[in-house]
Amino acid sequence: MDVQNQIEISVGVDAGKSKLDIHLHPLEMHFSIPNTDEPIHKMLGVLKQHNIKRIVVEATGRYEHAFVFACDQAGLPIVVVNPTKVRRFAQALGVWAKTDKLDAAVIAQFAAMMKPKAKPIPDKESREIKDLLIRRSQLLEMSTMEKNRAQIMPKPLQRSIKSVLNHLQKQIDKITEQLDQRVLERKEWRMRLEILTSVPGVGRVLVYTLMSELPELGQLNRKEIAALVGVAPINRESGSFNGKRRIRGGRHRVRTVLFMAMLSSIQCNPVFKAYYERLKAAGKLPKVALIACMRKLIVILNTMVKNGEKWEAKMA
Repeated sequence: MDVQNQIEISVGVDAGKSKLDIHLHPLEMHFSIPNTDEPIHKMLGVLKQHNIKRIVVEATGRYEHAFVFACDQAGLPIVVVNPTKVRRFAQALGVWAKTDKLDAAVIAQFAAMMKPKAKPIPDKESREIKDLLIRRSQLLEMSTMEKNRAQIMPKPLQRSIKSVLNHLQKQIDKITEQLDQRVLERKEWRMRLEILTSVPGVGRVLVYTLMSELPELGQLNRKEIAALVGVAPINRESGSFNGKRRIRGGRHRVRTVLFMAMLSSIQCNPVFKAYYERLKAAGKLPKVALIACMRKLIVILNTMVKNGEKWEAKMA
């Protein structure tokens, strides 16, 4: 057998709008290809000739999508990582310069040394739901901006603002209808929707967000799911210093929607309302109490999905 094929290869990919820079570590091989379907598929054929342990690419605002999905479909071990982690790794190595070729080499070295774990790549339907949710959020943000303008702009312009608001609302309704249709098309999603929305305060938007952004729901234990979402407090201790525990990291979009859902839950769900008030009475700040409620909710939702059970107040 070729000795080269016995070496574990880590691949770093720097994804740009028009091209991909690909580095194989420790072979020190470099490729630069257009970021389009045909060159990507040819590159996958080259990669399959080597003993690829992991392929790491930074999340760069969708420029990496074509390559990531092609790798996943081809069964190659693709890992998408936070660019901040790679940049800090580069700084720790003393690498301050930035070129596409150098970035690919640094990502490959990061892959080899840090060995980031691969996470499931969402399937096509989940990606479509995620895109619809993102578009819905964008439309809601634009609607809010127009409503704010309506409060300060002169009367002659109100008609224009109202027209834009009406158009935005039609688009929001259309996107929401498409989301509902996507979920109804799959039996397992329909069942998960029924289970999760049985919790007072949990609406469809949160459920759709969990489906697209948190596929691990129901597969992890309570500590793991809380940490993954980013609602588990992190210790800050060193020597005699004992700082306040704070939440860090996690999946920002899930946490944001979970926060909005909890604002509703502490109003309409007696269990969470009582828990929230009990925490405040114990001296917890409102925000701290709210995060504790979020942590409790995601743990409960995780258990419900795992066991296939609908909401009961005794679960809390």
